[in-house]
Amino acid sequence: MDFKATTKEGKAIRFQLYVDAAPATAEAFLKVLPFSAMFYHARVSGEEIWISDAPELDVIQENCSVFAEPGEIVIGVKNPARNRIARCIGIFYGKGQLLDCGNIFGKVLAEDLPVLKTLGDSIWRNGGQELIFERM
Repeated sequence: MDFKATTKEGKAIRFQLYVDAAPATAEAFLKVLPFSAMFYHARVSGEEIWISDAPELDVIQENCSVFAEPGEIVIGVKNPARNRIARCIGIFYGKGQLLDCGNIFGKVLAEDLPVLKTLGDSIWRNGGQELIFERM
């Protein structure tokens, strides 16, 4: 039930889904796999890489917050319509805060957090990088 994001260098960053806290989001996310997207560094929300054109998930808000822990992955869902981060995915590699509530639906495995931090730093310094998301 888990997934991974693979960098252009072939390094895998593995995630565990929060199937108890965000079951609808986890299930909907798995249904849109595989996909790839160009991730950029966030400007105002801290140590986060993100996209604004994520697959649209038509699910309820669950495990929803503006605060995410390092390693967590968040998606802005379609409803409510006023959500300023709808269709955004954010992956936090350090401290940060979202502009609006997002569904926190998974977390990078502890042993892969250093790879995520290196990726975040690389995107910060060198610009966007494509990631490929797929089931493990």
